[in-house]
Amino acid sequence: MNLAMIAHLGPPGTYSEQAAFFYLNWLQKNQGIEANLSPYATIAQSLQAVATGASQLAVVPVENSIEGSVSMTLDQLWQLESLKIQLALILPISHTLISCATSLESVQTVYSHPQALAQCQGWLAQCLPNVNLIPTNSTTDALERIKQDITTATISSSRAAQLYNLPILASGINDYADNSTRFWVVSKAQSDADYQTFSTKKSHTSLAFSVPANRPGALVKALQIFAQLDINLSRIESRPTKRSLGEYLFFIDIEANADIALMQVALAELRNYTEILKIFGSYDVLAISP
Repeated sequence: MNLAMIAHLGPPGTYSEQAAFFYLNWLQKNQGIEANLSPYATIAQSLQAVATGASQLAVVPVENSIEGSVSMTLDQLWQLESLKIQLALILPISHTLISCATSLESVQTVYSHPQALAQCQGWLAQCLPNVNLIPTNSTTDALERIKQDITTATISSSRAAQLYNLPILASGINDYADNSTRFWVVSKAQSDADYQTFSTKKSHTSLAFSVPANRPGALVKALQIFAQLDINLSRIESRPTKRSLGEYLFFIDIEANADIALMQVALAELRNYTEILKIFGSYDVLAISP
């Protein structure tokens, strides 16, 4: 097959690029597929690149152990058609403060992605209580800027500091040591055969649905299907439909393969209680070593 393009949040040095690079190596080793990484300015653009065919795959963050779900990923997966999850990757996250400042006392402004700022909010409040916190599209967006201003800093990875040849002012600044982010590897649904995982286990399934508005017990009836069949749900989250205040979509992760008979029964029954049902695919979960 032709060289695959893997979209991810850029610029180079982001945690998304780390996860994408791991998957690139995994593809080469396990399937003999050659691939290149393709950075995009936003998570939405990464997924849109797959939807339009500009990239065959995207590696996007979906959930952090400290700050929870990445809403942009969930919203885009719902809005874009024919996208399918191929694999989940778990990446340990250790944040560093990168700056040309000589000391913490010299730092006046800290840039980073909103998730990174939130994951370090306790450390920032204690060690840099008076700085300006400015959100950026990624953890590496402002790295070039801090070279020109020694009063600025960025929260990013130690790998990013090496890539941009910048000094680390403080390490391990995330508020919880056990910090990790789950990424999804996403392709177009019709590309399944090209990028299937080698294992047939596929331990998880992700889906989303909307329910008829103003119908008492609509969500309970949908969830009871899985309880009655003894199928475990590992995550459930609501997101606004963006049509009207008080209307929600529900994203669910299920600890089962959608192809097994019991899940087929559950999904067939679920359709009776949902307005729109989108099944994003079944997949394995791989942990990335730090």
